[in-house]
Amino acid sequence: MDGDDVHGTVKLVSKEGDTFEVPVEIAKLSNLVVTTLGEDGDDDDGDDAIEIPLPNVKATVLAKVIEYCTHYKQVEQMTAITTPLKSNRIEEIVQEWYADFVNVDQTLLFELVTAANFMDIKALLDLTCLAVSVLIKGKSAEEIRRIFNISNDFSQEDESSSQQVGINADDAASNNAPSN
Repeated sequence: MDGDDVHGTVKLVSKEGDTFEVPVEIAKLSNLVVTTLGEDGDDDDGDDAIEIPLPNVKATVLAKVIEYCTHYKQVEQMTAITTPLKSNRIEEIVQEWYADFVNVDQTLLFELVTAANFMDIKALLDLTCLAVSVLIKGKSAEEIRRIFNISNDFSQEDESSSQQVGINADDAASNNAPSN
């Protein structure tokens, strides 16, 4: 990175057309921004920030994404999330600020997953997917369908059959697990 990146800004434009002027250094947590800016990311005249449209990201969600990126770059990087997970509690895996960041309503959490994926921000995608995994852990198939708003297309017979296949797969996995 050259010295201009620290002082330059980009304009991130939400789905609704709201514009957020963000320091390049922070915006570059997004691989979409890095790719859009190209190799050098230079402004020819130094005054006009490049506009990057984000048609899949609502303004409220973009504001949260920018909050995350700013904290990550200026305050403290998030502890890397490793698998297998060492806990079912988010606050035991990442720092408190990050655990609080994803302690939001389900709709916003899913919108953050979508935005992190679209903008290609790996650390944010990892965090939001961790929060979703904690949300669905231990839930029944019916509860998970309700959380994700998925209709059940299975007949009663298909449902029983798929559950039996799942049980058989679990048995096979546990029988093939290495013993310590």
